[in-house]
Amino acid sequence: MGQIIIVSGSPGTGKSTISRMLAENSPYERAVHIHTDDFYGYIRKGYIKPWLSEAYEQNTVIIESFVASVKVLAFGGYEVVVDGVVGSWFLEPWLELVKYGLDVRYVILRPSLEITILRNANRDKQVESNAVTHMWNEFSDLGLYESHVINSSCQSPEETAILIRNMLNEGNLRIK
Repeated sequence: MGQIIIVSGSPGTGKSTISRMLAENSPYERAVHIHTDDFYGYIRKGYIKPWLSEAYEQNTVIIESFVASVKVLAFGGYEVVVDGVVGSWFLEPWLELVKYGLDVRYVILRPSLEITILRNANRDKQVESNAVTHMWNEFSDLGLYESHVINSSCQSPEETAILIRNMLNEGNLRIK
């Protein structure tokens, strides 16, 4: 069985870049990077912006669909790096995977709000700045999972990926 690493945070925090690096440099023989935004991109009718309150049902279905894909890949021996806006409020499906004996880790990238807004502005697919601020605030106090937060404001993506891999190797970042 493979390990599952959820790399989360608001838009503009570097999730995709870091996740790709983690998968490409995985110590596993096989690794995959699941970009959850792709699942939202499959919707052709009825799409609701995921940060809106009326998107809860859509988000639940999308999360369940990529969790199912992750489960199959992990049981197939892949290390699966999941890149998406997965808040602690949507961890229940992942906790179910733990019950199946899968090793699920959770890391939240949280550079400062100013850095996050700047990084979002410099991306190809920019998210509305009010949505970035809203989502950043959603990740500002995670209670039990606050110890899973990495402030990557002053780190390069390579440094952040190395830090995460070291934390994983030390047995940290497990969800409970």
